[in-house]
Formats: sequence, structure tokens, C-alpha cells
Amino acid sequence: MKITGVDTFLVDVPLQTPVSPYQSRYICSTTTGALLIRIETDAGIIGWGETPQRLAFQNATSFTGDEADYFRPILLGKDPTDVSALYADWGMEEPYLQSLVEMACWDILGKQCGQPLHRLLGGLYRDRVEVTCCMGIRGPEEAASIAKHYVDLGFSTLKTKAGRAPEEDLAMVRAIREAVGNRLNLRIDPNMGYTPEVARQLAQDLEPYDLQYFEQPMDKALLQESAAIRKQTTTPLALNESVTTMANVRKILELGAADYLLPDTYQCGGIWAVKLIGEVAASAGVPCIFHCAHDLGLRTATMLHMAASSPNFPLANDCTYYSLENDIITERFEIKAGTMAVPTKPGLGVDINETMLKRYLVNSSVE
Repeated sequence: MKITGVDTFLVDVPLQTPVSPYQSRYICSTTTGALLIRIETDAGIIGWGETPQRLAFQNATSFTGDEADYFRPILLGKDPTDVSALYADWGMEEPYLQSLVEMACWDILGKQCGQPLHRLLGGLYRDRVEVTCCMGIRGPEEAASIAKHYVDLGFSTLKTKAGRAPEEDLAMVRAIREAVGNRLNLRIDPNMGYTPEVARQLAQDLEPYDLQYFEQPMDKALLQESAAIRKQTTTPLALNESVTTMANVRKILELGAADYLLPDTYQCGGIWAVKLIGEVAASAGVPCIFHCAHDLGLRTATMLHMAASSPNFPLANDCTYYSLENDIITERFEIKAGTMAVPTKPGLGVDINETMLKRYLVNSSVE
């Protein structure tokens, strides 16, 4: 099988309340943007991939303005089922780019085999996947109200953004706990916002509020510091931005720098990379959670297949899917009591809705 055609599409889908506006320490989002790729083959099979926004090309030196033009010289004539060769020899400049192509390749392979992706990744371990509800930085009263809303919807786990000021984070956490008690597992994510000294003190101050974990409070390179803080607090630490290459993951595990890891395809280079990280982390007794970067249906499907086929993804996985105004797939995923069913059709198990694709299109290589 050979790749005969490559097209890309930049789309932007509005978010709804209560997720929108989604305020992190450095940006406020009201939409979910994604770069999509469609790969055609001489066997008549088409595969789709998704990666977050145009950030995919921020460091690509050979990008000249048309996403598809970047990919065509690399991909045309290649066999899309050669996933190991993609990792070793196809020369993608960024994990963002590789993950976009790799997802479409798995979609093609699954369709060729007539099997859903989770079968190719090891088989079905769970047929429904638990997901979080998410919230940007909010004032205490608003945070409490949103937390109650999520409890009413049946979610078990809430993740909030944080990182602008420790006092703000503590007030938000305190208000959520006072509003819903322990009915929600609680995670906060400062997105590398603090120095080691501030992160250590905040982790200790958060101890009475029984967080499930405190995610990436410091710069991604500060692994020794993360390991030290773990010995000084009972608040569990999780790492996301630090989880990139296998070498980095090995260092995290050797140092004992995290209680949990949050790998993601666009940071690690693809589905297979995340699968391997999950298995290596399992060997060290460190559970994984699939990270979310405000995902549309293709990346959400990937998360479901990975969690379904990997025992070491036992907790609620990050998700903002329920906040989308709509999606670019034909049948939207449904969340029931904080869980989503795993797709069963071949490949990613979803089909593109051409009407929605055109509706949310920002730019395309197709005239």
C-alpha cells in the first residue's frame, strides 16, 4: 500500500459554558483549534489525523505556509502501515507533526485489517473510559458553582487550571471542597507556573484538601526538584510537560519524580509512543492519565482506544469534549455518568462529517 494523496485542514470549534472561557495562567480560550490531515492510499483507504492548532509548525524549519506542502514530499509513496519506519526514518521535525501523520496511519491500518485501533494496541481491557470534567481559573464562588454542576452531571473527577498565584489556587480549591466535599476527585494544573520553593509550599498547603494530584507545578526540566518535593509533601505530584521522549520518561522514573504521568500524542510523537510510555511507567508502578489539549473527535477517539487497551490508564482521563459546540465527526461521543464508550468500528472508529468540516474550516490545502 502506498500514500497517494495528502491534504490538511485547519479548523476552529467554539467552546460552550461552563468550560468557556478557559483561563490558564497564560491564555484564555473560547475555541478548540486543530490541524487535521487526510491521507489517501492506492488501496482506496483514507486515514485521518488530528493535532492541536497551528502550533505544530512553530519550530518546523521547512514549513513555508501550506501545511500539506510540508507533508507531501515526506509522505507520498510511503507505506502508511510502516509505523516503525515513520518513527525511525520519515524525518518529522516535531512530535506534533509526527503524531498527526501517525494517527492517520493507524486509522488506515485498522481499516485495512477491519479492526478498531484498540485491537491493534493489545485488545479491549475496558469498554467504557472514565473522563474528567475541566475548568479554567475561576473565582471561588464561580468555581464552587461549576463544581456542583459537574457533580450533578455524574462526573467523578475535576481538573482546574492554576498557576497565577498560590493564594488564588488555594482559594479556588477551598471553595470547591466546601461546595462538593469529596464527591469529586480534584486535580490542579499550574502549567509550570511556580518556582520550586513556591511549588513546595503550595503542595504542603494543599495537603488538607486531598488532591488526587498536583500537576506540573514547575518547569519541565526540574526533575530533581520534583523528586525532592515528593519527599516533602503528601500531595501527589503528576508530570505532563516533562513527559516527552522515552529518555525523559526513564529519568523521571529513575528519580522518582512523579506519582503520575500524563503522556500525550502531540508531545511524545504519536499513539505508539504513548503506549510504550504507559507500559514502561507500569513497570515502575506509576499510573498514567491521557492528557487532553482541547480535543476534537479524532484525538478523543485516540484517547478512548488507548485507555481501553492499556491497564495502566486506570484513572479518569483529561477531557473537554463535552464543551464543544459541535464536532467534525458524524456521530458525536456521548458522556454518561462521566464515562465514554470505546469506538468499535475499524481504525479510529469515527467518520468525518464533511458539512461540519466546512463549517469550522479556517484554512485548507484543498481548493
